[in-house]
Formats: sequence, structure tokens, C-alpha cells
Amino acid sequence: MQQLNIAFIGGGNMAEALIAGLRGAGHAGDQIGVSDPQQARRDYLTEKYAVSCVQQNINVVVNADVLILAVKPQQMQAALKGLSEHLSPDATVISIAAGVSTASLHAWLSAAANIVRVMPNTPALLGAGMSVLFSDADETHKLRTEYVLEACGECLRIEQESMMHAVTAVSGSGPAYLFLMAEVMQATGEKLGLNAEVAAKLAAQTVFGAGKMLAESGRSAEDLRHQVTSPGGTTQAALDAMYDAGVPAGVRKAVVAASKRSQELS
Repeated sequence: MQQLNIAFIGGGNMAEALIAGLRGAGHAGDQIGVSDPQQARRDYLTEKYAVSCVQQNINVVVNADVLILAVKPQQMQAALKGLSEHLSPDATVISIAAGVSTASLHAWLSAAANIVRVMPNTPALLGAGMSVLFSDADETHKLRTEYVLEACGECLRIEQESMMHAVTAVSGSGPAYLFLMAEVMQATGEKLGLNAEVAAKLAAQTVFGAGKMLAESGRSAEDLRHQVTSPGGTTQAALDAMYDAGVPAGVRKAVVAASKRSQELS
């Protein structure tokens, strides 16, 4: 896998996360190419990761074994225009654009392209991402995709593309739900008398530690919640207030809304 020529169209934050992961895993910089319209961004990626950066998409597509489409959904059709004739028929095409279906990608690129659709999330920037892939392409292309994604976190497969909407709602948008919770915890801690620095540290480390317990303990979220909740104690009082305020129902509504919006975007 480390011999693959990997090309990125788009050099934004998610592309950088994947590049950082690949370089950290030992993938050579001269086997990674990036096209991006912004000179400042190209200079930054070249200096930090020793990868080759160009302005024109075609220049990175020509020799690509793996082509990663890291542009915004609304820019995708324009970014793919004229690329099919320069793309190897054996290349793996990975899209990380939310809401863009494989059918659309085939229509804009090539019906024969080996397309893998991926939903990553922003913790990939710290090597703690959760990515989910769907593809009708053969196993080679799925394994190549997993090689790229596992350089910056965990990766799962789904067998039905329609499930990408739920994936987007749970893990793709999910970090924002926890950030909001941490934001409210910090602000309320300050109102209760903590200084901003202490309140921020308590909220951030609590979210981190709870997430680590959930990921590594082998126990369900429900079990862990019961473990930390003593009847009649402070945590029980807090949870009772959350139920009274409709927090669980609000979270359910939020996840459903994100899934619905994903469907609308596609």
C-alpha cells in the first residue's frame, strides 16, 4: 500500500488530516500530490508535509492510483469536469463530500470509475476520526480506502448507501453535539463561580475521558451512565433535570434532522 500514488483534489482540513496520517504512517511525500487553487495553501502543505502541490486538478490525476475528492459538495461537479480521460481505469476514487451519491459521482466522472463514498469526521485531524465507507467497487478499492482512512482513525463499512444519511447524522455531525454540550457545561461552570480556564479544562477533559471510557471499556453507553449515577446523588439530580428539560428528545430530534438534511443535500 505504501507504494501507491495518492492524489488529493482539494487541500482543506480533512485532506490535511489524511495527509498527516499517511505521512505519519510512513507514506512517502513524493507519492502524495495535492491540487488546490490557493497558493498559500499549497505552500503550507508543501512545507509542512513535503508533498507535491499544484494548481490544476489534471496534473495530480494523471499518475494517481488513489484519487481523493476533498472538495465541498457544491464544487464537486465542476472539479470533476474533464478528468475522466486522464484517470487510470484501475484508480480508486474516494469521495469525502457529504451528501454526494455514488450515482452522481459516476455521472460526473465516469460510469466505469471505481468509486468509494466515505463519511469521515473532524476528529480525524487528531488521528481519532471515525470514517464509514460504502462502495460497489471490488475489494481492492475498499482495502485501499481503509489504508488511507485508518491512518487517521477508525473505519467501518456499510452495505447500503442509503445508510449514509444515518451515518452522517450520528458520526459525521456528531462532534458538534458534544462540542455544544461542552460549551454549555463550561459556561454554566463559570456562572457557578469557576474561572474560564478552569471551567474550560473541566469540560474538555470530561468529554475526552467519557469518550475514551465509551470507546475502550467494552460497555454500552447505558451501562456507563448507570455506573456513574448513584440514586439520590448529584448525577441523578442532573439527569432528572435533563429529562425534565427534554434533552434526550432534543438529541433524538437533532440526529433525525441531520439525517433528513443529508437526504435533501443528496
